[in-house]
Amino acid sequence: MTNKPQSRGIGMTSQRTRDRLVERLRAHGITDTDVLEAIRSVPRHLFVDEALASRAYEDTALPIGNNQTISQPYVVGRMSAALLQSSRRDKVLEIGTGCGYQTAILARLFKRVYSVERIRSLYEQSAKLLRELQVTNISLRCADGYQGLPHLAPFDAIIVTAAPPELPPALVEQIAPGGCMVVPVGKIHSQKLIRVTRDGNRLTEEHLDPVSFVPMLPGRG
Repeated sequence: MTNKPQSRGIGMTSQRTRDRLVERLRAHGITDTDVLEAIRSVPRHLFVDEALASRAYEDTALPIGNNQTISQPYVVGRMSAALLQSSRRDKVLEIGTGCGYQTAILARLFKRVYSVERIRSLYEQSAKLLRELQVTNISLRCADGYQGLPHLAPFDAIIVTAAPPELPPALVEQIAPGGCMVVPVGKIHSQKLIRVTRDGNRLTEEHLDPVSFVPMLPGRG
């Protein structure tokens, strides 16, 4: 990823501010060094509206338009670290590109990132920004996230950044042996972050944290 002046930031978007965020995340239990370094390196302020840039390194979710949000940095760190429980880091599938921030984090953790976004305007915005930041090991699609990308499956890891009411069967089928999926499941105000791990034909579900995500919707927006 390039390190242009706007990527480095100043004031409330400076490297020192990012370092403080990383230390807060570490204090709250995010200890994976690869994840922390990715969060330290990716310029979150470029993924939010300019008016919100001064809040980019607060540990909070922020609106990105289209009734969507950029996830709280703690949640990004928690989900990313949970994904690294998979046996390989070759291919990851992200459902819900959004503004592209989580995509950029994943690009530092996996060899190849495939990301699906149902809302075309978000897809176009995130694709443009990620190109400008020279994130090259990604492939973005505007499609129905519930279907995943079966022609490219299986995936070593799958991350879902919106909450379906229950585990989407098509996505479960696309988890590689030894791989995992991290997904928030449930209705608003009663969601749980779940890691599903595949061992041969056997699936194991582990409940991680209570969370609050926008609902996962079918089709294209």
